[in-house]
Formats: sequence, structure tokens, C-alpha cells
Amino acid sequence: MLSLENPGIKTQSRDLDDPQVLLATLQDIRQSVYEEGQQIFSQWKPYIQRDSLIKSAENLAYYLALRHHDLRTLQAALIPWGLSSLGRIEARVLPNLDAVISTLGAICQVEPNSVPNRPSINSFLEGEYLLRHNTEEVLGQINNQRWVRIMATLPSTTANNYKNIQDLLHKGTNCVRINCAHDSPETWEAMIAYVRRAEAQTGQRCKIMMDLAGSKPRIKRIIAPCGYKHIFPGDSLLLRRELPDLELPNSLTPGFWQATCTIPSIIDRLERGANIWIDDGRIGGYVECLIPEGVVLKITHARDKGEKISADKGLNFPDSSLNLSPLTEKDKQDLDFIVAHADIIGYSFVQEVADIELLQQELEARRDKLSHHQIALVAKIETPQAIKNLPELIVRAAGKQPFGVMIARGDLAVEIGYQRLAEMQEEILWLCEAAHVPVIWATQVLEQFVKKGVPNRAEMTDAAMAERAECVMLNKGRYQAQAVSILDNVLKRMQEHQSKKTSQLRALHSWKFDGITTNRL
Repeated sequence: MLSLENPGIKTQSRDLDDPQVLLATLQDIRQSVYEEGQQIFSQWKPYIQRDSLIKSAENLAYYLALRHHDLRTLQAALIPWGLSSLGRIEARVLPNLDAVISTLGAICQVEPNSVPNRPSINSFLEGEYLLRHNTEEVLGQINNQRWVRIMATLPSTTANNYKNIQDLLHKGTNCVRINCAHDSPETWEAMIAYVRRAEAQTGQRCKIMMDLAGSKPRIKRIIAPCGYKHIFPGDSLLLRRELPDLELPNSLTPGFWQATCTIPSIIDRLERGANIWIDDGRIGGYVECLIPEGVVLKITHARDKGEKISADKGLNFPDSSLNLSPLTEKDKQDLDFIVAHADIIGYSFVQEVADIELLQQELEARRDKLSHHQIALVAKIETPQAIKNLPELIVRAAGKQPFGVMIARGDLAVEIGYQRLAEMQEEILWLCEAAHVPVIWATQVLEQFVKKGVPNRAEMTDAAMAERAECVMLNKGRYQAQAVSILDNVLKRMQEHQSKKTSQLRALHSWKFDGITTNRL
């Protein structure tokens, strides 16, 4: 006997083997979801200026209300009746519930007016249509057989290498990314001119996303102990406010490194025991003690043979509240160029609604410089705070302009812990699908292939799983164009088998049965 005990549903323990009980339970859930969802949506509505977001925001509110419940027992009870287990409900919460309730009502032979009307096919699939429309608004239309877009990060050398950009577009790149943490407006302008030229010659439309650098703490200067080239577990690193122009003082023991940070004020916000990660998590440690010059870090994570450490490597402080503005003065200067040339702004280290409001205020101040179209915004989700605030970030951003989300797995993994990355990646995908917002799957996709020309097995599987997003981003590397070809092939194949969370039952042609050979790879 299956039973449901859930304080969020107005019922005692219920026997879900009984279809009448199952129907009553679903109707209670539907009512609870509608009421809670409307409360959430009413708080959001004043901030929505685009009518196109109304239905999506409502659906997101219903999804959040639904996911307050643990529905696993209910799902198991629905399956023997041949009904949806609600496992693919993200894009269409109420229509999916109504369809299940309506069918179960027919099974129980209740009065038709006591259950919701069965939704039409168009209303049932409206969420999928909205997601496709919003994806085209942000990432552009696509003119080949592949649905998922491919984004490529442009290296600095493309400013002097038109053929590289031409190859990227010819092989299927739909969007290019320019990182404003590097190079200059003159270099960016040269890259963009080549992209527009390649568009005209290849017939491949290509959006341009420009990433604001944001307040990313990095190592500014580093001094190694005499004779050291690598840092090891057990070593100490003094992270200083300032680094004097001299060699290590004799008072420091062997194995003692010194470094400065690009944002010195961070040092005053660190507490003893706080974890720190360097270079996307390759090196890890904790704050051992506080001294007048800065903080002493004890290195706990590095390969046994040591890790190289150099200037410009990123720093992450997952346990510390740094209270950094996501927009630096350099970012504001770069915005002047971006609004006139780019299609999409990549917004780094977004964490709360105030961060969205800050950027939108800066955009409003540059309205006279905006290019002919409304520029889209992509929020890079990189911290636990960003995940926690994601529904509100979506509503505030998409309420004013075309909007998408990037799962920035590099910083995100370091901030939340590698063991939670896959789980959080799934939750971000679900929330964004409920809001009909496109997602960019980023960081280390086909990383070995891009750099060395030979993929490993795990990254091929990761590339295939990326089909559940609306766009996949490749980093820069010598074999980037070839990686676009590989990714294009993988995504085209996978879309015949998978659409978001839904398996597509295309005929399989890889086995023999009844004596008939069906091998057609």
C-alpha cells in the first residue's frame, strides 16, 4: 500500500492505491500550488515590465510552490495508471496537473465539472513555445538542423586572424564570447569586425556576447621561496596587503610563499579557518592565522608533485562574505563600448537583485548609446547566493530585457564544492525551464579536445548531456574550430534522443532482433 504523509498538503496519511484517494490528493496539491503560486507571483508582478514574461513568471511561481512538496510517493502511485509522473512538469505546471487530474477523473467516473478541463495541445505546449521564443531573443535564430546553440570564446589572436573566426562560423558556431577581462576596445573592435564579415561570407548568423570582468579576486604578485618552483601541501602562503620590493626576509621559514591580491580589502574580511581556493580549485588551503601584514594560508590541497602558482590566477573564498560590487569602474567604462557593439552582456558574479538593478541603471544611463536592438543580459551563476536568489534574479532581469543564465561551472564548483556541482546544475536547469529562460552550459566542455585535439571519454558524455541546455560554450584553444565540429555532430545526434528531460523514442538501429539486422549507425 502506498501512502502519502506531507504537512504541506491538507490531508492525513492516504492510501494512494485507491484512484479516488489519488484524485483527491492531486486536487489538493493543485489547489495548494495555485494559491501559493499566486502569492509568489503577486510579489513579483510590480517588477515585470515586459508582458511576454507574465505567463513565464506565473509558471515559475507555480513550480516553486510545487517543489515545496516531496512528491516521490505520489509519482510512484501515478505510474501504474499510465499517467504522467509529473517528472517533466517544469515548462507547464498547471496544464500538466490539469491533464493528469482530468484523466484520473475519467478513470474514477466523477462528474466532469468537478475536475479541470483537459488542456488543449497548444496550451499544454505553450511553455515549450515560450522557451524557444526567448532563446531566439537572446541567442538568435538558428538556420541548421541543430536546436542547441554553440558559443565559442574568442582568443586575443583572432583580432589578427580572420580565418580562425571564419572557420568557427563555417563549422557551426552561433555565438562568440569576448572576455573584457582581457585585451582592449581596439582589439575587441577588430574581433567584432571579423565576426560581421564572416557572417556575410558564410551566411551563418552569429551573436556577440561580451563578458564584464567583474570583481574577480586574483593573485597580483607572487614570490616563491628560494629554490621553489611549485607549491605543495603543507606549505604556507602569506597573502599580504602590499608586497615589498625585496626577497623573502630571513625570518621566514623555508616553504613560505608571499603574494598580493588584486583586491587588497578582501584580506580584512577573512577570518581564521576560512577556506581559500586558487586557480579554479587546483590549490586549496585555509586561513591559519591573521597577522598585521595580512593572512597566513596553510596549503592543504595540491598534487603530491606540487602545483605551479603564478600571477593572475583566480582566488575564491567560499566561506567569506566579501560584499564586493559586481560592477567595477573598469566594467562601467567597458559598458560604453559593449552597448554600442554587442548583442549580449555577460554579467559575472551576480548574487542578488540589487546587482541586477545596478546594471540596469547603468544601461538606462547609456540609452542614447545603445545599438538598434534591445541588448540581452546573461547572468553567470557562480555562487551559492546566486543559486538561492535565482528566481528573483530571473524575474527582475527578464522583467525588463531578454535574459538568459550561464551555469559558470568553474567558479561555481569551487564555491559550492565539486560534490554538489551536478545537483545544482540540474536545479538551475529546472528553474530556468520553468521560467522559459535559456541556459548556457559552460566551463571545460571538451576541454582536452580544445587544447590537445584528442577528447577523453568523460568529456564526450558531458558534451552529450549539454543537449539539455539551450547553448553550450567552448573555451579557447588550438583545436577550438575542430571541437565545434565534434560538438555539432554530438548535439545533432542527441537531440533525436533527448529534449530537455524527455527521452525521445526514435527508432533504434543498432541491434538484431527476430533475425533482422538493424545496424545503421
